[in-house]
Amino acid sequence: MKLPESARYIIDKLHEAGYEAYIVGGCVRDFLMGEDPHDWDMTTSARPEDVKRIFSDFNIIDTGIKHGTVTLMMESEPFEITTYRTDGSYVNSRRPQSVTFVASLKEDLRRRDFTINAMAWNHTGGLMDYFGGREDLESGIIRCVGNPDERLSEDALRILRALRFASEKDFRIEPDTYMAMRRNLSLLRNISAERIAYELGRTLMGKGVFSALMNYPEPLFEIIPELRAAFGFKQNNPHHIYDVYEHTLRSIANADADLEIRLALLFHDAGKPLCYSEKEGIGHFYGHDRISADIAEKVLRRLKYDSATVSNAVRLVENHSLELISSEKIVRRRLSKFGEVFFRKLLRMKRADSSATSPDTLGERLRAIEETERIIDKIIEENLCFSVKSLAIDGNDLIRIGIPQGKLIGSILAEVLEMVIDGELENDREKILEFTERKYIVI
Repeated sequence: MKLPESARYIIDKLHEAGYEAYIVGGCVRDFLMGEDPHDWDMTTSARPEDVKRIFSDFNIIDTGIKHGTVTLMMESEPFEITTYRTDGSYVNSRRPQSVTFVASLKEDLRRRDFTINAMAWNHTGGLMDYFGGREDLESGIIRCVGNPDERLSEDALRILRALRFASEKDFRIEPDTYMAMRRNLSLLRNISAERIAYELGRTLMGKGVFSALMNYPEPLFEIIPELRAAFGFKQNNPHHIYDVYEHTLRSIANADADLEIRLALLFHDAGKPLCYSEKEGIGHFYGHDRISADIAEKVLRRLKYDSATVSNAVRLVENHSLELISSEKIVRRRLSKFGEVFFRKLLRMKRADSSATSPDTLGERLRAIEETERIIDKIIEENLCFSVKSLAIDGNDLIRIGIPQGKLIGSILAEVLEMVIDGELENDREKILEFTERKYIVI
């Protein structure tokens, strides 16, 4: 493993002072998988006060000194250094009430969540792997260290972390670990909404999101019970070959790596089980867009996503069934309504949604999306007007010809824009002002 010079310096300095020191956890895991580590956490036999004494010339922050952790700043890069420890009883299935410092690396690694995160390494002793983490990495398995019920009841967030790692790494969850996850699901009620939202977001963005949520759905249903009804719900419609839940996951897996799109896809058909009807043996879901959007807004607000993410995801859900019409006039109207950025995002969502439908109708749907994108490109390239901002006049021009300040100005600009889009009025300053004076200025 090629360590940054700063990390090597820290380990060497601790060794010179008579202590053991290793990089540990995620950075070891990522290196063994051929990935670039994002951070460099360290574990050592030195107590926090010893670390602070040895590195007294550097900026050290007591980030978690109660639990044996200090952060050493070196060349503006943070290095978390934690003393070997075991954990006492946990509070609210989240944090240990107390810790006990120990002299053994093995005892320290024994408290960690999964075998793939319970490995340590340094450049003098190599890899320290007491619990089969490397073998599990090579086999693509998420397995708790020791007794899975104990590990998960200590920190319930580990239930969602297991799901997230399964998605990000495209790994399987070891059966005993998953059974323990199911037995301890109720403990997730102790986890903050923000933590749940973070893990959910990373799970949705994983390369193995389909298999993770298809094979291990229970944690998702525990944090978002509104999605449970979709599981196994048959659509009985020629456009769909998957049940609602499988269609949802396939669309997410086929989507761009955009959190708003993937969140929207998670909820886009959540309302279908609530509005199912059948005519001549064909399933219909009239009004499911609005119901799904309501569910999305309720859940995303409950999980405390930021307002912009909630607003955009809900709007995507509301409009995901929008019929695409290959007309420049219609596309300009929609650009006016949605804006270019959002409209293109909606089309990307529709492509992912369509990709998880029947191949018999897929080609037609994709062609409609591509044609709409082609028209957008043409409109942008030719600088055609589709917004009030792109009109040849603005509110100040209207005031100068005698239109009083107030709501009327907005109404006139909206009317002019509509006429320009419809081809009834040229986007020319003099012609627009002439029309406005003729209609609104009383002489």
